[in-house]
Amino acid sequence: HALNPKLTEHIARDKKYMIYVSALTSISLDNHNWIPPADNRLLRRIVRDNRYRGYSARDTISRWDSVRRGEEKWIFPYQENADVMFNSAMIYELAAIRRHAEPVLQQVPRVVEEYSEAYRLLKFLRYFNYIADRELPPTSLLREFLGGSSFRY
Repeated sequence: HALNPKLTEHIARDKKYMIYVSALTSISLDNHNWIPPADNRLLRRIVRDNRYRGYSARDTISRWDSVRRGEEKWIFPYQENADVMFNSAMIYELAAIRRHAEPVLQQVPRVVEEYSEAYRLLKFLRYFNYIADRELPPTSLLREFLGGSSFRY
């Protein structure tokens, strides 16, 4: 949100170095089916919200449209203000997230509106092999979502 010029208007432009960070997935399932960055971000959020906030996948999925509207209003219009863009997506990310996301997604009841999205994500995750948590370095950015970071927040 800090790329919005109103938040730092009291700081001279030459005193600011602005960085836009986003998970911009750059892989595809095949030659025709690219992975939408929003799916990557939603899976990150489902895992993080469950682990650190105690939210169910249903809770996170039900809030997702509101999150996306917030991005459209408060983040995307200002991303071009950044001096540099940092892509935080990792080639192995979905394989690492799979083990954490599946059990949470499987808890979404079939009779609720959010089930179709949970089911779609579960089907999508089957395209990826599992990566064991022990294979991820403790300094990996993914640890912010999965736990086990060597950093203390």
